[in-house]
Amino acid sequence: MKTILIVEDDVNLCGGVKLYLEKKGYQVLCAHSLHEARRITDKGAETIALLLLDCNLPDGDGMEFCRNWRQRQAVPVIFLTARDTEEDMIRGFRAGADDYMAKPFSVELLSERIAAVLRRSAGEEDRQMFCYRGLAVDLGKKQVFREQEPVKLSGTEYRILELLIDNRSQVMTREMLLQKIWDIDENYVDENTLNVYIRRLRRKLEKDPKNPEYIITVFGIGYTFGDM
Repeated sequence: MKTILIVEDDVNLCGGVKLYLEKKGYQVLCAHSLHEARRITDKGAETIALLLLDCNLPDGDGMEFCRNWRQRQAVPVIFLTARDTEEDMIRGFRAGADDYMAKPFSVELLSERIAAVLRRSAGEEDRQMFCYRGLAVDLGKKQVFREQEPVKLSGTEYRILELLIDNRSQVMTREMLLQKIWDIDENYVDENTLNVYIRRLRRKLEKDPKNPEYIITVFGIGYTFGDM
């Protein structure tokens, strides 16, 4: 039985969604504030299969919570929120959301979207561990190890590494990387900033940053991961 955590300050809405999802066979936990959500996740984040999250909560911003959550967990997130503009939705996806539903919504449609997100998440588990020449990346937990020692990366550094790994059969142009990368404060990453992130990644990952074996420069084009 998969466990879903609902973080929603509307008690009636939370209760109604909880009742419907329990009838669908899910175990459902409710938190009416970010404080309650942190208390629940601190005790057992590994048991949660999916997070339903409101943006506007009495003690903080749900999008910021999502951003921090996705840096630590691969557990998918669906926003349930009254913020229904295109700009809000874009912010939600950039914060790490897997889906976004504006209120009011159909609980039946919500249930179908939950099922779809969980199917995608299960598929991603098959590619969780990537290993290459002493480098190990747990793509599920977003953890990186070099020669079995943990390597601490920033969210943007990890995103660049993940993109290069996912596209290791091709060269990623600088333009492709820039289109997909936004920093932790949702600021656009320009070419100079990308150069800084690449240098930091090499210092943290490579035995010899001047002669990299992981992040390879393809001059005049962009970067690739390892031997193509």
